[in-house]
Amino acid sequence: MSINHPRNPSAPAAPLALYVHWPFCVSKCPYCDFNSHVRDGIDTDAWRTALLKDMAHEAALTAGRPLASIFFGGGTPSLMPPALVADLIAAADRHWGLAPETEITLEANPNSVEAARFADLVAAGVNRVSLGLQALDNEALHFLGRAHDVDEGLAALATAQRVFDRVSFDLIYARPGQSEAEWAAELASALSFGTGHLSLYQLTIEPGTRFATLVAQGKLTPADPDHGATLYERTQAMTGAAGIPAYEISNHARPGQESRHNLTYWRYGDYIGIGPGAHGRRTGMATQRHKKPENWMGAVARNGHGTQSEDVLAGEDKAREALLMGLRLAEGIDLEHIAARSGIGVTQLVDERTVDQLIDIGLLHRRDMRLQVSAAGMLLLDAILPEIVTV
Repeated sequence: MSINHPRNPSAPAAPLALYVHWPFCVSKCPYCDFNSHVRDGIDTDAWRTALLKDMAHEAALTAGRPLASIFFGGGTPSLMPPALVADLIAAADRHWGLAPETEITLEANPNSVEAARFADLVAAGVNRVSLGLQALDNEALHFLGRAHDVDEGLAALATAQRVFDRVSFDLIYARPGQSEAEWAAELASALSFGTGHLSLYQLTIEPGTRFATLVAQGKLTPADPDHGATLYERTQAMTGAAGIPAYEISNHARPGQESRHNLTYWRYGDYIGIGPGAHGRRTGMATQRHKKPENWMGAVARNGHGTQSEDVLAGEDKAREALLMGLRLAEGIDLEHIAARSGIGVTQLVDERTVDQLIDIGLLHRRDMRLQVSAAGMLLLDAILPEIVTV
């Protein structure tokens, strides 16, 4: 991969993040509500052409801004031919310029077929991989609809750690019937592998998924919320003791190993989204691509891009989104920074009386203009946010 200097270096501009959505999976997992699709055949050349056109459209609107990160998400991006990944990275380099430290992440399934491509993905320019292990128990993997078993997943993890600069993997916990002791043992095993980043999500029942249907039919009982809280507290204690604390409500990293791409979202930086269903926030606009792959392809053929909607964000929208995203982070938010970016006064952003009450009971911390949710408050984040955010 060639490295170009960012455009217009005499006028530094805030960097961007680029998200590329590959919507295809071998099968649909029962918990997944992401924009993923199963198709019998995929015309790789047609998809290359369409993704490059969609990218070029966004590049023309953001000239002069370098990329801080690229993230290939899905779907299952590790099903993409490495040559296609290389072409997209090279195009991003031509459009915006990539620095040697640019973070380039690809989500991957941990099976032997896809792990065999890892070295080729590194050669294509990917320097960080996020593996969907999801569980370290074969019965749980079957329940979650995963195609790999534990041995195959751990073999893929070993391969990833050997070839990629940085490795993260996901686990889903608070599964039905999972005890605290079982989760503690599984998490201890996960921590023993020494990766720099872990994404640890509690199982949530999302509308429209197979699990939601089973719950409605009385065939699946989600974990009790109080039990989920106990597991969350155990998770924070174990990861903190292992030197990989939470920097976001569900994401843990050793110092310097945080996902730079996701931090762009949570810190409310600008990001571009291309591919079916991808969202973006750039130059004060909210963008969304057509969700169904065939509709997105048709839009690119007609218009040269896959945009379904592009809306100007009002100041209140910017402020609200920045608050809701930023308060997920352990570092919290800078109210003056959000006020400056949104044009909404500091006093209009949060309910000061409620904030003071939550500080008094240890759910929030405040130092000057920086507001943080405490570790105890993170357990109640969904309840806290609507109480304090006033825009």
